Formats: sequence, structure tokens, C-alpha cells
Amino acid sequence: MDHKLSTAETQPFAHLKVRVKREIVTMGQPGIDPKNSVGTYVTPQDWNALIEKPDVVVIDTRNDYEVAIGTFEGALDPKTKSFSNFPEWWEQNKDKFHNKRVAMFCTGGIRCEKSTSFLKSKGVEDVYHLQGGILKYLEEVPEDQSRWNGSCFVFDGRVSVEHGLREGAHILCHACRRPLRPQDTERKEYEKGVSCHQCIDQTSDNDKDRFRERQKQIDLARARDLKHMGGHRGV
Repeated sequence: MDHKLSTAETQPFAHLKVRVKREIVTMGQPGIDPKNSVGTYVTPQDWNALIEKPDVVVIDTRNDYEVAIGTFEGALDPKTKSFSNFPEWWEQNKDKFHNKRVAMFCTGGIRCEKSTSFLKSKGVEDVYHLQGGILKYLEEVPEDQSRWNGSCFVFDGRVSVEHGLREGAHILCHACRRPLRPQDTERKEYEKGVSCHQCIDQTSDNDKDRFRERQKQIDLARARDLKHMGGHRGV
């Protein structure tokens, strides 16, 4: 099993939890088996050469809010709200990729185990995926040779990382769990822990009152120098 190492200025996880789950990410396709059939792995060092080929279509398998802050040059964004939406998107768009090789990528490589297996099950022969995902690419490929634009969303307190796995500038909206740029906190829709321009219309007044109380308790805990739920950037 491969592992990745990176650093952070502060503890990026509030709590350590170990859970046994049947699936890390759910695609809603019980018939596929990544243990038996997946796409061809492409190392970060060989990725640029592959995605620059004219017969290769590059697909970002992450969700829309992740793609919004960064992706590879020329990559297609399926605009999925969750990974389980990907099969439907593929069925609606598969005819566009006739006679094309398909290269896919995700944050750490896990989702691509399933998405490439899914395409193989649909008869797509030439399927590739970035080994180790975006994180390994940003770690190993020099910035001046990179085809990556923007930041990479991560599911911990760092919120985003840049080339060399440096911590990015994004913070997290605690209401909708989407990343925000520092300047987004200046918008009128932003209220710390309560709302942002992406979710202001998605929660009720009662929800916002609950979020305000939650944020009040978090701020009190921090003022008392106590460990509390949530606790890194943006909350």
C-alpha cells in the first residue's frame, strides 16, 4: 500500500478516527471490481506527455467544488455533485469520446480505481489514471514543468494545497464545507461559520441560528484554549 507524507503548520485533523467501511468512496456500481480490472497507471513524471496527446481526453473525476479551485489544463469537468453521479454523466456523454483514449485523475488516486474500472466494464479499452493522484503529482513534478492550474482541495484542516504540497490560502465555509478564497470572506453573504456566497440560499433561518450558536461555542472553546470540534481554518 502506497502512502503519502506532507506537513502542515497546525494539526490538520481535529480527531483521529479509524473505521472499517466497505467502501471509501461510493460510486453506486456494485458490479465493478477494481481488484480485477482498472486503468493503466501513469506516473506523475509521465502524465504530462500523456495528456498532451491529441487523441487523449482528460477527465477530472472529482466533484464540482473541488474542480472549481484547480484542475489540469484542458481537463473536462463533469460538474458532479457527488461521485455517484459520475456513471450517469458518462452514459450521457460517452459518444463524444469515440476513438479517444481516456485519462482520469482525482485527489489521491482512490476514486480513479473505481472510475477506470467502471469504464473498462463499459468496453472502453484505453483507460489511464494518474498514479497517486494530484497530490503525488504536486509533490513530485516541478512547478515550472507542471500542467496543473490552481489549488488542490484536501479533506482536512489545510483545505487546499499547492505545488510541493504547500498549504494553500483557502479556508472552509463551515456551513456548506466548500472552499473559499480569502477575498470571499469580504462578500456580504459571508458570515463566519454560518454562510457564504455558495450556500446563503441553501439553508433556512433556523439552520443559520443553529450555525451561529455552534460558532459561538467554538469561539468560546478557542478563547479558553480548549480542543473543540471542527477546529482548523475557516471555522
